[in-house]
Amino acid sequence: MINNDTYQERPQLIVIVGPTAVGKSEVAARVAQRLGGEVVSCDAMQVYRGLPICTAVPSASVRALALHHGLEMIERSEEWSAARFVAFATSAIEQVVTRQSVPVLIGGSGLYVRSLLDGLCPAPAADWELRRRLLDEAAASGGERLHQRLAAVDAIAASRIHPHNVRRVIRALEVYERDGQPLSQLQRQTVGIADRYRVAMIGLTASRPLLYRWIDARVEAMVARGLVEEVRRALQQPMGRTAERVLGVPEIAGYLRGERELDEAARLLQRNSRRYAKRQLTWFRADARIQWIERGEPDTIDTLVDRVVALLPAERWAARSAVGVAS
Repeated sequence: MINNDTYQERPQLIVIVGPTAVGKSEVAARVAQRLGGEVVSCDAMQVYRGLPICTAVPSASVRALALHHGLEMIERSEEWSAARFVAFATSAIEQVVTRQSVPVLIGGSGLYVRSLLDGLCPAPAADWELRRRLLDEAAASGGERLHQRLAAVDAIAASRIHPHNVRRVIRALEVYERDGQPLSQLQRQTVGIADRYRVAMIGLTASRPLLYRWIDARVEAMVARGLVEEVRRALQQPMGRTAERVLGVPEIAGYLRGERELDEAARLLQRNSRRYAKRQLTWFRADARIQWIERGEPDTIDTLVDRVVALLPAERWAARSAVGVAS
């Protein structure tokens, strides 16, 4: 049982999540501005330099509203991971609190949010050679065969992973072969930062048709802003495995190689972005801590900010809100 007095003394951590294109970036920046806070990005791809259009890095005007951390930090040739993110975000949040500011975590990566708050499994780093071998085995004999192998060494992990989710099956086998311990056993050793903060988790969402319309419009705007040239320049330099998966890169790369027309590449990016949004919502809907706000078509960013702040303990924000508006 949580000691209420101790709990109330913890620093506040605001977490704003939701699917792509719902407006998280500007809402988070304006919430931080109003409360005298700073934004810590939890986006798995905005960490890369040179892909601001692909990754929808917040505009200069949005970033001017509050200090941002975690944007455009590393080269595209580097690998970013949940482990690297947790180390970075833990430090960044601690520094924000030290400055008597309010950390506002924002992002669409459910894995990163959960790893930070609830703990990252102390599993070994990726072994790409072993992973490629397992991928080859899956291609040759099917993912079900690998799932059977996993069940033999880690029945708990196998019961949690669908046989068709080959990526997760391979990761669980990789952990066992590298470390000699079942992944399910390692997962019980996780320790996150949630117990050190008063965490307020707020999710932004919208009806599926409206969200998909916003996604399609965003892709059209990305193309108009120079998406093709951005990807062309990026591909002229080394790209790591993670950066190569940034939405927009593989789709436009196919166009640049002459494999598809630009209109087809844009439609493919719209489709893949809609699928990504669906996966994001599925992940976040499973977290009962999240308080949801559904954005309607007429809702402005200011309206959303008001609704977010209304979900926070009002007595904690009156003084900060006055300072934030005045600054």
